[in-house]
Amino acid sequence: MSEFKFMQGNEAVVEGAIAAGVRFFAGYPITPATEIAEYMSLRLPQVGGTFIQMEDELASLSATLGASVGGVKAMTATSGPGISLYGENIGQAIVGEIPCLMVNVQRTGPGTGSVTPSQQDMMQAKWGTHGDATGIALVPASVQEVYDLAIKGVNLSERFRAPVMILMETFLGHLKEKVRFREPAEIGLVERPRPKVPPEKFKCYEPDELGVPPMADFGSAYRSKILGNMHDDAGGYSRNPKVFETLIRRLQNKILNYPGEYESLEMSHIEDAEVVLFAYGTPSRAAKTAVRMAREEGIHAGLVRPITVWPFPHKTISEIAEKIKHFLVIEMNLGQMILEVERAVCGKSRVSFLGNVGGVTISPSEILQKMREVIPWHG
Repeated sequence: MSEFKFMQGNEAVVEGAIAAGVRFFAGYPITPATEIAEYMSLRLPQVGGTFIQMEDELASLSATLGASVGGVKAMTATSGPGISLYGENIGQAIVGEIPCLMVNVQRTGPGTGSVTPSQQDMMQAKWGTHGDATGIALVPASVQEVYDLAIKGVNLSERFRAPVMILMETFLGHLKEKVRFREPAEIGLVERPRPKVPPEKFKCYEPDELGVPPMADFGSAYRSKILGNMHDDAGGYSRNPKVFETLIRRLQNKILNYPGEYESLEMSHIEDAEVVLFAYGTPSRAAKTAVRMAREEGIHAGLVRPITVWPFPHKTISEIAEKIKHFLVIEMNLGQMILEVERAVCGKSRVSFLGNVGGVTISPSEILQKMREVIPWHG
């Protein structure tokens, strides 16, 4: 029988990660993500795991990657300023193909900013490191979904041998809601691919049929290398342009070629919609109410909520744009995902924007009023 608990989003991400097999956490306290580290320090020893408070965020992700290459499912968590410090090691995780889960509980503004709700790190989640890198980013909209996406995020990181990020905001990190814990049979744990050849024939970056190299733990009979520079299948340093081309394209394509495994959207009232709200995370909760209010006024409104934001669901958004008149993008920033919506729409429908950066959530009434403004055919 399933267990239910009333908990914060910051606690739910811990329980989801542990359910997915995470047994190592390294982090550094930073509001509004501190509860994740605090709760991990309590829960990991109870399940035979290890918690370490590091001296800073750079060291936190370094330790997380070290645990992962040692064979342990590993996780870290921070807020925007910490992600800025993670940048170098995110690149290391991508080129070294090291599975890990990262959580960003976003806060407002650049620099130290303010500990208030925000979605200002959406582009940072994609471009937070250099070198044409591709990762996966998931955005929950409820505490239950925080728990579920933590499980999914760990599974995806293991499947693709890539870093996965969960993006929350202060509101969701601190919100308390009922969470149903999944039974082990429901979860379907994914493990990283393992070598199928004898140690003497093993090449640590030779991809399998899915483009992902099998991974051997450090300390095992297999000789492994974790490199930060361009390398060949055997892990040898390379200056060959053909090796560069093959490696960087494979790092992208091992993810981009399999959207059915990671892409997830929630859509409602799309069939007869003239205006579709594009919202994710906390604002999508208000957007759902705004859709109901709009339909009561006779406005044919719908909602598309991307749960996977990176890689962006271009194909789905493009297909919706062929059937509707208007997208209204709703974000707690000055317009970040709207750039991707406009690129996917490619002029097939109009695109408008409603956003704020004041550290407050967007209300259903604000969304409804914006809909009235941008749909001149109404009334």
